[in-house]
Amino acid sequence: MEETIQTVDGMKYLAQGLIILSMFGTALAQGFVVGKALEAIGRNPDVQGSIFSKMIVGVAMIEAIAIYALVAFFVI
Repeated sequence: MEETIQTVDGMKYLAQGLIILSMFGTALAQGFVVGKALEAIGRNPDVQGSIFSKMIVGVAMIEAIAIYALVAFFVI
């Protein structure tokens, strides 16, 4: 019986570790999106408003994934 409890605890820790990795992934994705948006604005400043608004929507979607991961981390 104790082996089963240890296995379940081990799986919980593994799941939490994978969730933390996904949160690092979302941070990298946000940095990539913002960097590419700034690069695009630097190349064509006339469309700054359009690029910026699309960037904000993209970052919000990426942030939603991070929030879901945070909730899953605390639920587990």
